[in-house]
Amino acid sequence: MNSKKSSQSVTKIASEVLRDPSSSQISKSLAGSVLSQANTQNQTSDQMERIASKALQSDKYNETTKTLAGSVLSQSNGK
Repeated sequence: MNSKKSSQSVTKIASEVLRDPSSSQISKSLAGSVLSQANTQNQTSDQMERIASKALQSDKYNETTKTLAGSVLSQSNGK
């Protein structure tokens, strides 16, 4: 069971990303993962962990995407 939850400030960013038609697909995927973990016991999937990790390591993603990626990874149970 995962007791980690998305913070209110990050869920707000995620919501804005999902409403913005110019947001990248990876940003929207990360935003969806963040929102799915707000006020639930949902856990980050292995696939989303890999996507988030790659986003954080890449220079091509902006600060918003990296914020979402960091939130997704912080909510994983790790291995």
